[in-house]
Amino acid sequence: MRDPSIDDVRLAELPAVDVPEFAPPQSAAPVSSPASAAEPEILIEPEPQLADVPARAPGSPTQSAPVSAWAGVLFIGDLHLAHRVPGFRRDDYPRAILQKLRWAIEYAKAERLLPVLLGDLFDFPRDNANWLLVELHHLLDPQTPAIYGNHDCKENTPGEHDTVSILVASGLLRLLSAEHPWTGVMNGCRVFIGGTCWGQKIPWTFDREAVATAARSGEPSYVLWATHHDLRFPGFEEAGRMDCREVKGVDLIVNGHIHRELHDVATGRTRWMNPGSLCRIARSDASREHVPGVLRVDVSTEGLAYRRVTVPHLPFDEVFHPDVESEPVEVRQSLFIRDLEKLQSVRTTAGVGLREFLASNLDQFEPAVSQEIRLLAEEVLA
Repeated sequence: MRDPSIDDVRLAELPAVDVPEFAPPQSAAPVSSPASAAEPEILIEPEPQLADVPARAPGSPTQSAPVSAWAGVLFIGDLHLAHRVPGFRRDDYPRAILQKLRWAIEYAKAERLLPVLLGDLFDFPRDNANWLLVELHHLLDPQTPAIYGNHDCKENTPGEHDTVSILVASGLLRLLSAEHPWTGVMNGCRVFIGGTCWGQKIPWTFDREAVATAARSGEPSYVLWATHHDLRFPGFEEAGRMDCREVKGVDLIVNGHIHRELHDVATGRTRWMNPGSLCRIARSDASREHVPGVLRVDVSTEGLAYRRVTVPHLPFDEVFHPDVESEPVEVRQSLFIRDLEKLQSVRTTAGVGLREFLASNLDQFEPAVSQEIRLLAEEVLA
């Protein structure tokens, strides 16, 4: 039965994408035309050489390899960047995540891999510190392919007040979609990379014939896709909302959103992968077991090769506050005092400990009083 949450997409109907001068040269996407017009012409630009890459000013980010020099793709999962330390993290979380991103970007440059961000670049959609954006401008190349996640927008889609919109408007990020895929050459193969952001419908089909038309004679072609959805991977069936199923014309779909690495799913010609996040936010057993990493996809005329690469990180116990075990208490002892002692022993920047304390103790007050305390707490923690 056809999934109602999935739409048809025809590449031949896609509009052309203007590529800024500072981005690696790319092939133009198919140009849309009225139904009565002839089939659109697929434009192929001459393959650039390494010597054609313009020099960058001293101190600016290193220019990535031109399209003809790409060897594959590096999919980078959720970052949840924040200028304040979230949850029960005890380290300098903002710098720790930036260092992981820096390592991933430098690895991609050294291995000639195109970085693709899988959404949830930020932990909070708005009011992120300016210095954090400056750091991203130093780390990322202009027009870095990306999709946005649920943490990147306060509403259903990014608005003018959301931080990710600043990065898109400035040209630092290039949002992938069915209408605006990335297209280029990797190891002699024509590669299309589309994307479906959080809250949007994953396409049911992708016009493979148009991909073949865009490729030169005898040039193999591949279609890759980035998503940010609750998918029913093995081990995530209960929390998932959509099945992994074949998307005709798409070879590989890489999902963000779910923070832990899950087993691959092969459905027809389509392979689904969930490499997990680059960050560890929650103090949980799942976070303790999770190993931060990225997904490397090598492209060749013989096919696609996949390998998860571990990103350097500190042990769980060095980045999270310990879970304080309370001594058993007699009935007559005040639970309020016990929880207050626990709160004082672990101080968190984002106020997670305070929220837990209030959630455990406010029920003893009148509803109006409890609500007023909650509002005051949120005002202080905002």
